[in-house]
Amino acid sequence: MDGKKKNSVLVVDDEVAGIMALMHILRPEYTVYAAKNGQDAIEAAAEHMPDVILLDILMPEMNGYEVIAALKNSDKTRAIPVIFVTGLDNAEDEAKGLVLGAADYISKPFSSAIVKLRVQNQIKILNYIAMIENFSLIDQLTGMPNRRSFDERLRLEWGRSLRSGAPLSILIFDLDNFKSYNDTYGHIQGDTVLQAVAEIFKLELKRSVDFIGRWGGEEFIALLPGIDCNEAWILAEQIRTCIENAVIPLTNGQATKITVSIGVHSHVPRSLDLITDFIQCADKALYTAKRDGRNRICRYDG
Repeated sequence: MDGKKKNSVLVVDDEVAGIMALMHILRPEYTVYAAKNGQDAIEAAAEHMPDVILLDILMPEMNGYEVIAALKNSDKTRAIPVIFVTGLDNAEDEAKGLVLGAADYISKPFSSAIVKLRVQNQIKILNYIAMIENFSLIDQLTGMPNRRSFDERLRLEWGRSLRSGAPLSILIFDLDNFKSYNDTYGHIQGDTVLQAVAEIFKLELKRSVDFIGRWGGEEFIALLPGIDCNEAWILAEQIRTCIENAVIPLTNGQATKITVSIGVHSHVPRSLDLITDFIQCADKALYTAKRDGRNRICRYDG
């Protein structure tokens, strides 16, 4: 025994057999908690703060979708990755879960190997986030990962998509006319804008696997594993609208507003593809959005 604390998992299922099966698979490696209904799951998550939650969708009184919505609406439990364990197998059900912030899916009937791998993947991401914090790869102004952190995360996700064949999407954001804003209101107020926008990003990107960081200056960058271009566009529009509608106060009590231009690109990596090309495609889309009037989204169409 090296005394290292085990990672923990919360299993949520209204059927005892389902709980017992998952506990049998996970107990050798993890501390496992269990809940038989949605309300108990929410309370257990807040009490134990597990590293990962395995959540059944079809439960009486409070289904899995309602549970994850409650978890993501809580500051305390928002960041805990949730893996749905479900017999539902159509694309609409999976898309609904992803929109609500699910990190992954395990289909019933499940195998021990798949359960272990899905949980291990989320633990690896958590460990990676801890490594970022430990090595100070954080932008001090916004509290977000910086460009160096993005480069390392991109290499990780690029390799994962290369192996799995899943799409990888990227969003590059540029605050419109930010230099003029700074010239008008001062750099301290400019910093306030960057911090306000950073908070919007953190709220809108709900999945634990999503990455958002400060690219430099007034530019931010997001990486969305397993998301295709249409889904990335929808998320980009949500963020664009939130920033456009945000009211950013001045020290004298007056209010200011700002908008953002967004470049979107999605790609399934192949062995000869270059990561630099992947970024450049999104950057070209961003340039088009700015050229065509700003406060808009453009995707790279090749």
